[in-house]
Amino acid sequence: MTNIRSIAKLAGVSVSTVSRVLNQHPYVKEEKRLKVLDAVEQLNYIKNANAVHLSKGKTYSIGVVLPYLNLPYFGEILQGIAGEALKHGYHLQLFQTNYDKGAELDAFHRLQMKEVDGLILTSRSNSLDILTPFTENANVVFCENVYGQSCKKIYIDHYQGVRNGLEYLYSKGHSRIGLCLHRMYGTNSEERIRGYYDSSEAAGNPVRDEWIFNDCYHLEDGRDVVKTWEQMKEKPSALIVTSDQVSAGMVTEAGKRGIRIPDDLAILSFDNHPIADALDITSFEVPIRKVGEESFKLFLENTDPSPVILETKLFERGTV
Repeated sequence: MTNIRSIAKLAGVSVSTVSRVLNQHPYVKEEKRLKVLDAVEQLNYIKNANAVHLSKGKTYSIGVVLPYLNLPYFGEILQGIAGEALKHGYHLQLFQTNYDKGAELDAFHRLQMKEVDGLILTSRSNSLDILTPFTENANVVFCENVYGQSCKKIYIDHYQGVRNGLEYLYSKGHSRIGLCLHRMYGTNSEERIRGYYDSSEAAGNPVRDEWIFNDCYHLEDGRDVVKTWEQMKEKPSALIVTSDQVSAGMVTEAGKRGIRIPDDLAILSFDNHPIADALDITSFEVPIRKVGEESFKLFLENTDPSPVILETKLFERGTV
C-alpha cells in the first residue's frame, strides 16, 4: 500500500517535505514540490482524508438532522446552512429522520464517533432527557427554544407569531378561528398551540378541538382540511395555517368547491414562500433561511452564546 514514506523514497526527499506538499503548506522549494507531485502520480497515491482530519482534530464536516428534505421549510433552513458552510470550508452530512427516533439517535452516535464536528438539529423527535447525554461537551445547535438547558439555540418566536396572527384576524372581525399544524408535539408546535390557546382565552373567543388540524404538511393535506371544514356544523370563519404549501392546497380546493376566500373562509398562512405571493395568500414571513445561516454561525462559536431569536413579518394579501 502506498504511503508518504513510499513517496518520499521515490522523490528523494524527507517525509516531512512530502507532508508539507500534500497539505499545501508554503515554503517548499519548487524543485522538491514537483518531485513529490511526480512521485504521487507514479504511485497513484490518494491522500487519506480521515488521517488528515484526525491529525488536525477536525473533520470539517457538520451533520444536519432534519425530518424531511421535500418540504420548503426544511429546504430553506438547509440552504442557509449550506451557504455559510461553503464560506468556511465545511461539508454537510445530512441525516433525514422522518421523525424516527432511532434515525435521529444515529446522527448523535456519528457525532460521538467523531465522524462530524457537530450537529444542527432542525427538528427533533427524541426527548431532551434522551439527547442530553449525547450533547454534553459536544457542539450541538438546536433550532428551537430549548428550556432549562445551557446550549446553543436559535429559534423563531412561534408563540408570539401565532398570537400576532390571531390579533390580526380579530381586527378583521373573526372570533371563530382554527389552527392547522404540522404536528401536535415538538417545542415549536407546542409553542404555536400555547399561543393559540392563550390568545383565544384572553380574547374570550371559543376554541373547539375539531378546529385544530394535525399532520398538515403538503398540498393534499390542505385539500383535506377544506373537505373536512365544509362538513362541519360549527365552522371556524378563519384558519391559521403554519405552512404555505398547505394553504395553497386549501385555496385551490376551495376554488373547486365554490367556497369564497376570504368571505366564507379566511386563510392566514406562515412562511411567505413564493407560492404565497403567486396565489395571493396572506402570510407571515418566517426568516427560515436565516435560521440556517445563524445556526451555522452558532456552531462556529466556541463559547456558550446567547440565544438567537428571530421575528415574523406580515404580508397582507387577498385571503383575509
